[in-house]
Amino acid sequence: MTAHVLILGGTTEARRLAAELAGRPGLRVTTSLAGRVTRPAALDGAVRIGGFGGADGLAEWLRAHRVDALVDATHPFAGTITANAARAAAATGVPVVVLRRPGWRPGPGDRWHDTGSLAGAAAALPGLGRRVFLTTGRLGLAAFAHLADLHFLVRSVEPPEPPLPPDTDVLLARGPFTVAGETGLLHAHRIDVLVTKDSGGGATAAKLTAARELGLPVVVVRRPALPDGVTAVPDVPAVLDRLGLGAPGQPPSFGPLRSR
Repeated sequence: MTAHVLILGGTTEARRLAAELAGRPGLRVTTSLAGRVTRPAALDGAVRIGGFGGADGLAEWLRAHRVDALVDATHPFAGTITANAARAAAATGVPVVVLRRPGWRPGPGDRWHDTGSLAGAAAALPGLGRRVFLTTGRLGLAAFAHLADLHFLVRSVEPPEPPLPPDTDVLLARGPFTVAGETGLLHAHRIDVLVTKDSGGGATAAKLTAARELGLPVVVVRRPALPDGVTAVPDVPAVLDRLGLGAPGQPPSFGPLRSR
């Protein structure tokens, strides 16, 4: 029999996991994307795009498509999806594992200001700088729209959704980025404060190094807590271990995951 793994994707780690699982004997993989990016990167295995209709809709999809294991490899800030995945897994008895890359941590010389929300980041900005490099993604910029006295450089993969601050330049770009490139960008736009979400990973971490080297303050929006009773693993090998998979060619068992 073929076992079916559903990956809730959209991250680099989700693509790596799909590539690791696709083509293994006795296993098929489907990656689900929310559809917020119009041209997602290529994925191995089957792909579905769009929401499920909340936890109940996801539970029904798990049953209808005979899913044997669910991997939540969504963005660390996709709190609603993670909560729905936990509820759907509990309702169906499908084993679930959450894959989250480790968050960033400040080092010597960093001038970080932690906050728990975009609204908190917006409140902190007037006392930190006037020219802001805003790298929190294209959603949620309404939290900064009232800051008419500040200049914003907003970077995102796709055009951001309004409302935006009145004095805003938009830069469309997809990582990974280099320290040299980020340093040049900060110089060219005369940036004096950076705002970022604690996404973790290396693809967009260069801006933090550039800010450290230039002595710039960084407002870091910390990721939401996982739902009660939900724990996360940090990388693809840990997911394979939780799924009871080892080297390619080993048949899936899901034993370690089902016993938790």
